[in-house]
Amino acid sequence: MTVHSRAGGQVVLGSDAVELHVLPQLGARLHRLRVDGHDLLRTPDDARAYTDEPFHWGAFVMAPWCNRLTAGRTPFGGRWVDLKANFRDGSAIHGQVYERPWTVHTEGDFSVSAGGDGWPWPYRVGLRLRVVGKRTLLIEQSLTNMSDEPMPGGLGIHPWFRRPIRVAVNGGAVYPTNIDRAPAEPVSGRLDLRQARELEEGIDGAWTELAEPAADLRWPQLDLRAVVRVAGPQRFIVVASPTGVDAVAIEPQTHAAFGLDRLLSGERGGLTLIEPGEQLQLITELEFIRGAGGSRGG
Repeated sequence: MTVHSRAGGQVVLGSDAVELHVLPQLGARLHRLRVDGHDLLRTPDDARAYTDEPFHWGAFVMAPWCNRLTAGRTPFGGRWVDLKANFRDGSAIHGQVYERPWTVHTEGDFSVSAGGDGWPWPYRVGLRLRVVGKRTLLIEQSLTNMSDEPMPGGLGIHPWFRRPIRVAVNGGAVYPTNIDRAPAEPVSGRLDLRQARELEEGIDGAWTELAEPAADLRWPQLDLRAVVRVAGPQRFIVVASPTGVDAVAIEPQTHAAFGLDRLLSGERGGLTLIEPGEQLQLITELEFIRGAGGSRGG
């Protein structure tokens, strides 16, 4: 892997086949992902669009939680979590670091320190991007508890992949909606994604009980395929196919929606409790295969 440039506020890195453009000052967002010259992410013409609408472009890190948490005051141990709503449904969504400036280290390493703003624990988030060989993108994320007490936490990456795309998620169970605390259920009907297909609009759930590979993405028009593998203490893939957006979100993460409430109630799918000085880690691998876009399911 080589770092091609750091011009214009972007870090450009990758191989001859896989190229990444990262915006450190805008949450270390993956602004562009090109494979064999094809743009795979929903990327705006003007990067200022990220500040106007941060949640529907590129690919961004979610920490110290993913998906939705309940806005307002929630007691945890001897502290209060007091989060402001930042989404139209009144929830606190996707953490605190998706817009903040990150520090650039070397060879695709980025970090940010945060805490406060209603989250009563200081923490540090790390992002390491690598192209292994020529065709595998490795996304390594870490969340370190910098406080002197246990901290609940979660990690994820939120890419928007351009349509047309066929998606398979090898999950045996699904939290069927991300807008409430519905429990997981066996996959069935439109929520059984074990065979690759184009997704209808309106899907928004979290898949678990993942086999390997966790997901399989196919762009038949590009004759291109991405095999997705995920490693972490808990593994979930959120799939979102909203109405009126020309992309789908395929989001590896460490918990389901409303993860703080789930942790407090002892439900499955909650945030992870991170001890002082300890790390939560999530590793996502996308292996891009040429000549395997496929037009059939499976």
